[in-house]
Formats: sequence, C-alpha cells, structure tokens
Amino acid sequence: MIQRPYTVVLIIPTGVGAAIGGYAGDALPVARAISAICDRLITHPNVLNGAQLYWNLPNALYVEGYALDKFASGCIGLQPVHQNRVGLILDQGIEPELRLRHLQVADAARATLGLNLTDYVVTDAPLNVELRTAASGASWGTIGNPDSLLRSAEVLIEQAKADAIAVVARFPDDLGSEALQAYRHGQGVDPLAGAEAVISHLIVRTFQVPCAHAPALMPLPLDPDLSPRSAAEELGYTFLPCVLVGLSRAPQFVERQNPNPNFLVQTQNFTSLPGDIWASDVDAVVVPASACGGSALLSLSRQSRTQIIAVEENQTSMQVSPEDLGIQAIRVNSYLEALGVLVAHRAGISAEALSPSLSSLHCLSVRGKPASGST
Repeated sequence: MIQRPYTVVLIIPTGVGAAIGGYAGDALPVARAISAICDRLITHPNVLNGAQLYWNLPNALYVEGYALDKFASGCIGLQPVHQNRVGLILDQGIEPELRLRHLQVADAARATLGLNLTDYVVTDAPLNVELRTAASGASWGTIGNPDSLLRSAEVLIEQAKADAIAVVARFPDDLGSEALQAYRHGQGVDPLAGAEAVISHLIVRTFQVPCAHAPALMPLPLDPDLSPRSAAEELGYTFLPCVLVGLSRAPQFVERQNPNPNFLVQTQNFTSLPGDIWASDVDAVVVPASACGGSALLSLSRQSRTQIIAVEENQTSMQVSPEDLGIQAIRVNSYLEALGVLVAHRAGISAEALSPSLSSLHCLSVRGKPASGST
C-alpha cells in the first residue's frame, strides 16, 4: 500500500525559557531524532540554529515563525528547493571590526560549504534594537529603524535577486545583567530571542521570502561555570553560520489562487507544484505541554487527523496547557516518549493497543428513528 509522506511539525516557542530549545541549538538532538522517524520535519530557526554549530537534516524544512503560523492556518504552502541565493543585511550600527568578522563568515560559508550568497547590504541607518521582557518572563524587543531594514531587504530581492534574507543586527551588550548570567548558567530566558523574532517577522510578512536573524555581539568573558546548553553561543564572534546553512535550503512560500492579504508585498511568483506541502498534510505536532497558545498549534489542532503531542518535561515560562484551550492531545513525559508515540502513529497503531489495560468497546445509543430492520 502506498502511503503519503509522514509529516511532523516540531514547535518550541522562542524566548519563553524552554528547558529544551530555550538555548543555542539545544533542541537539535530532538529534531535529529524526530527527522529519523518521519519523512518530513517542519520546524523553525529557534530549533535548528546553534550559532556556529548546525546539523544538515535533508528532510527538515527551516521555516521562520511568522511563516509557520501562516502555513498552519492554510494561507501559504511550503515549496522545497535545492538551493536559495541568500542575501545578507548588516546593521550599520555594527562596529567595523565586528562587521568584517561577519563578512569573513559569509565568505567562509561560500568557500567551505559551497553556499550561494549574493552581495551584501549595509543598512542606511542603525537599526537600534532594544530588548524587553514581558511580565510572563518572555523576551521581546523593538527596532528603532524598521524602514531601513525593509529598504535593505528590497535592494537584495530586487537587485541581487536574493531568494532568502539573513540579517545581522547589532544587539545591546548587557554583560552585567542578571538575566544574561542566569542564561549562561542554564536558567531563565534567552534575552535576545524575542527581538530576533520581530526582525524576521517583519521581512517575511512584507516580502514573503524566508528570513532568519543572527545577533552581533561582542565576545563574552570566559566563564568556568558555563552551562553546556549555553556553550554554543560562546564559541566565537558570530551566530551567522547556522542561519546561512538553514536559509540555503529553506522552502519558498506559495499561495493558493487567491492572494493572501497578510503579506503586504508579493515579490516572488512561485507556481504551486505537486510536491508542495500544505497544512492538511501535517500528521503530528510536537509541542511543550505548557506552551500551547501559539497561532500555529491552534490552527493545526483544528484538523481532525493531526495528532497533537504535548511534552511535559519541556517546561517553559508560559502556563497554557492543551486542556486550557480545549485541544485534544496525547500528553507524554519526555521527547523520548514522544518518539514512541510518533512511531506508533506512523505505523497506524493505536497508542491504547500498546498499554496492558485496553478497555472494551462501549455501545453508543442512537436516538430518533429506529434503524432499518430493527424491531
């Protein structure tokens, strides 16, 4: 029997202090394991980015968070590609030496990994990123000059014919903050993640192209008590390598025949193909049990054939369970247990059949007109 590709969406929200996935690429082992038991894994940069570390997963689709929300709602589909031309935007606020180091990273990605990059653009004004923290503990941020960011992206798309956009913005150095120290020691919330999401959302929403962000920061002083989960961010001067690798094969976005009003400008004209992936193709979603309020999960949970798997072990600063929202989900303790549920689901085996306490079927009552042939 021919079966359709088994497709899993892995969601770990950004900037909410997830115990797994709240640091630099520490959810990569989860993604690698899930990708080994499914045909297609759809996830977002927060899961796959590990600063200078990355792992090529041939069946994983690298989808920015805003685009993932629109995909889940059925507004757009995902079109796999062999290669993207990646355009690079550098914040004018980056110091000359730090800018040069990022340009050397881009050249290294071309020479060593064979990635296809266009010429780069420096914004015509500093982006002036500011960091914020919500009452819930989640991180977010603002951009002082968003128009400068959009003008730069437009140049790369229109003149350099970029298929995807990588952004490096100068982020504030806050060496003495308690939040940063807690994060370096494996506690608390990533103080940068929320502001990074604002930058990529803006470009994806406006131009409908894949985008991801890497912050520019001065190297931190050595810390002998550094958490292994935070260590990937302290290997050097840049977070850019994983972003370039992810964008190099990030899927393009396709629309159905009616234009999507949520994308303000359509600069790409991709025709839908038989291999495109739509929300209706998603078989399962894996998400932290306490972070079920996101747009993508809410949309996918409305599909009767999509199995939601909520992982309790991955604690976050959010307190939104599937039950709070009326979402039917299988609760599991760990990602190891989630892998078992996915294997059974793909095989068409009811999870109840793997339990020693399988209950008998119950008869449902039928009200109204008696069935034909009944007495």
